[in-house]
Amino acid sequence: MTVSIAVTGKSGSGKTTITKALWHVIRKKHPEKTVLLFDNDLTTELGHSFGKDIRQTIYGIRSGKHEYKTGIPENMTKQEYIDWALEDIVEPLDDYTDIIVSWLIGSKDCRCPITKQINDALVKFISRYDYVIFDCEFDLKYLYQLVDIPIDVTLVIARPNEASIHLAKRIEEYSAKYAAGAQLGVILNKVNKQEIEPLMELLNKYDLTTLGTIPKDDTLKQNRISKESEIVQEALEQLYFRLNIPQQEEA
Repeated sequence: MTVSIAVTGKSGSGKTTITKALWHVIRKKHPEKTVLLFDNDLTTELGHSFGKDIRQTIYGIRSGKHEYKTGIPENMTKQEYIDWALEDIVEPLDDYTDIIVSWLIGSKDCRCPITKQINDALVKFISRYDYVIFDCEFDLKYLYQLVDIPIDVTLVIARPNEASIHLAKRIEEYSAKYAAGAQLGVILNKVNKQEIEPLMELLNKYDLTTLGTIPKDDTLKQNRISKESEIVQEALEQLYFRLNIPQQEEA
């Protein structure tokens, strides 16, 4: 069964950095497991952080604007075509990791058959992997409008100030019905040690479940594109045990 993790939050909160760091942690703890990185953020920064300029997206399949690597096989049903097209746009990162980009999506309110066909194709596609990590656009609603799968853990990333924590509460409320009772909690990012106590008071004020804090890493100013941070990786490794996902360490 696929373990699904969604990373949500306001743009600029550090979602992509945390998504990539979480991938590093999972690969370290479970080196033989397969991982799908799913870029559901309109900025599409996740692919760039791996040095990939990914132009072929799920939206391209939906809109008919996708340029295929190979010729389109003949005599396929529409569902078979979408299944095949997803295989054409997925990008390998290593022997165990792939990345796929959604970009713009259609609404679930749309009655056109392709909305359900893409959903069904993605459910089947995602199920091939041991883990999927979604780098989300703000909250879970945008992801749900593309694909309806159970999310095991939703991480709401917030900056260490009241405005961001207030927004995290709204994101939690917006996402709760799509999380369907699974784990949903806040991670405070870019935190200085002296800020922790007053921040905990703010989180209690807004009745937010806190999964952990991540220290501020000034080296990220030099790693804006790659989003690489050993500090973030170490912090996520330390709080990993709090996540409701498999915990077995690397042998």
